[in-house]
Amino acid sequence: YLKQFGDAPVRREFTDNPSLGNWVGSQRTSYKKFQNGDYSSGITRNRIRLLNKIGFQWIEERSNSWDLRYQELVNYVKEFGHSRVPQKFARNLAL
Repeated sequence: YLKQFGDAPVRREFTDNPSLGNWVGSQRTSYKKFQNGDYSSGITRNRIRLLNKIGFQWIEERSNSWDLRYQELVNYVKEFGHSRVPQKFARNLAL
């Protein structure tokens, strides 16, 4: 991922490689537990050091996702005149 994209902000929903996305999510969860004194997750100081060395992002940034969904909602309101999006809106299930 680092070689291909030039950084290490892999998201849990990384569709090109779901296994990597899941693993990254697990590392973030384990790190959070480690920071709170729970050492049962299996992550070690050495693993943390190795991940830091490649610029691993411990907190997944979702701001772009929020901005995207907000813009989609704005477009929906323009088209339909309200913000009551059906739970299973076929044209955009993420919305």
